[in-house]
Amino acid sequence: MATFLLPSSTFRPTSIRCANERRALFNRITPVYDNLNDLLSLGQHRIWKRMAVSWTGAKMGDRVLDVCCGSGDLAFLLSEKVGSDGKVIGIDFSKELLLVASSRQRSLSKNCFTNIEWVEGDALDLPFADGWFDAITMGYGLRNVVDKRKAMQEIFRVLKDGSRVSILDFNKSNNSLTSSITEWMIDNVVVPVASGYGLSEDYRYLKSSIREFLTGKELEELALEVGFSSAQYYEISGGLMGCLVAKR
Repeated sequence: MATFLLPSSTFRPTSIRCANERRALFNRITPVYDNLNDLLSLGQHRIWKRMAVSWTGAKMGDRVLDVCCGSGDLAFLLSEKVGSDGKVIGIDFSKELLLVASSRQRSLSKNCFTNIEWVEGDALDLPFADGWFDAITMGYGLRNVVDKRKAMQEIFRVLKDGSRVSILDFNKSNNSLTSSITEWMIDNVVVPVASGYGLSEDYRYLKSSIREFLTGKELEELALEVGFSSAQYYEISGGLMGCLVAKR
């Protein structure tokens, strides 16, 4: 893998091991990723992400991690929480999304954002020491990793005792009406809008990825099985989204 430097920001590549087709998908959608998020959620994703960050309990001076950071939304929110004396690391397997995150970091020019470092790496093999972070977030990432148990084990490993992880994603609902609404929105809103950007096939995967995902109860059980002392799943936005909050 080529090593490259991005001016006025910190970027650290590491060896990665992941599903190549999923990485290729996210690399393809990078140019319109943020615009589509805003359009498809009517801006609501910003509220959900603030909720997720709040649930971590991150505070000034903390060292925090955003797994599958994408273009950096959660990392920027974490940066505001921990301040200039804190440290934020955003890790993702998509080099293109990390380039967008780094560019946003420079353009936003907020003092505390200098505390963010971007790392190209694998959620299944986090390149950090045990018990290194005071808080961790993961937004729309767990659903897409090839081994969800391994990802949770890695998060557990690098999180300090007594600290929390907050994992935001689409909710796989047990309610047939909610599931039907989600699938209708994907077929009749998400895919048609994405088609305007030439990405309809890339967004069709959403329906199957949600069907194959874990329910809130199953996510709570998984967190407890890998060692977390407590786990609580919150359905938000009428059950369309969900957030797992687990304490080490």
